[in-house]
Amino acid sequence: MRAVRSEYMHWAKSQAPVTYALSSSEVPHFRLDRLPFAISDLELDGASYHRYPPLRQAIAEKEGVDPACVVMADGTSMANFLALAALIEPGDEVLVEFPVYEPLLAAARFLGAEVKRFERPGFALDPAAVERAMSPATKLIVITNLHNPSGAFASPEALAAVGALGPRVLVDEVYLDSGPRPGSAFHLGPNFVCTSSLTKVYGLSGLRCGWILAEPDLAERMWRLNEVMGVAQAHPAERLSCIALAHLDEIAAGREERLERNRALFNAFLAGRSDLECAPMESGITAFPRLLRGDPEALNALLRERFDTAIVPGRWFEMPDRFRVGIGQATEIVEDGLARLGAALDVLA
Repeated sequence: MRAVRSEYMHWAKSQAPVTYALSSSEVPHFRLDRLPFAISDLELDGASYHRYPPLRQAIAEKEGVDPACVVMADGTSMANFLALAALIEPGDEVLVEFPVYEPLLAAARFLGAEVKRFERPGFALDPAAVERAMSPATKLIVITNLHNPSGAFASPEALAAVGALGPRVLVDEVYLDSGPRPGSAFHLGPNFVCTSSLTKVYGLSGLRCGWILAEPDLAERMWRLNEVMGVAQAHPAERLSCIALAHLDEIAAGREERLERNRALFNAFLAGRSDLECAPMESGITAFPRLLRGDPEALNALLRERFDTAIVPGRWFEMPDRFRVGIGQATEIVEDGLARLGAALDVLA
């Protein structure tokens, strides 16, 4: 029987909270009561609405697409699951990047895919590596951009070259808005299907406002599939999502400057460590350094027990000699967390 679970997600959600959560892969939560709205704006009448048109339109305007190409979903995770379920059948060959965000891999395997892998050398997206891993049976290629866990950016040129290989390409873009934005890969051609949400880089994970961008016929298939699962989203969350989308500039104010500061802090920290190997951070919220001496699991345990800090051991991304670090939180949290990480590394050494 196929496993019906994501081991990583269960682990991540069951960890005790810490003050210096370098394990976090998102920006600080945004308080929605900072926005100008009244309780009546939430339409608390108990009703739900079919494919709520105002939210669909707002997402379409954000992404620069026709509303017919937008499918709403409960966060990027459900968007990924719906997209995969609509795109593949049991036994289909699916080519997934390595390393990868584990829930994507778990969803593909649960849906009965024959999963094959392609390497990301230095975590860059290499179209030649994708082509070498393909076979005539490849039905779908799965990519994250920005890459989770490394934060590496895949250029539109590299993505277009992958799209030219033939199979459909599913791109998880939940981190794409964390820097200067090139636009969704959906605009590169009809074989691209892209997912995102207001979670990781807007601090609105509680809204569960996710979406899929797909050609209209495929989008309709995904809507019909969602009627088997969630049917409709919680309407107060839909209304709050519309309000948030109308105020994205306010919600994102200061984010890029904070991420630049925090990346600089991480890069300075990295430059002072002979026990870590990692390319300097240039984009995104996460980095994925290799621990040259020691065990990332032991490091995380020590951080939690003695330093009120946490990281994500690399075994959750199939590379147990590495660990994921998030720099999206407030600068003082990141700065103190990195100092504590350094102290723990010194203890292990």
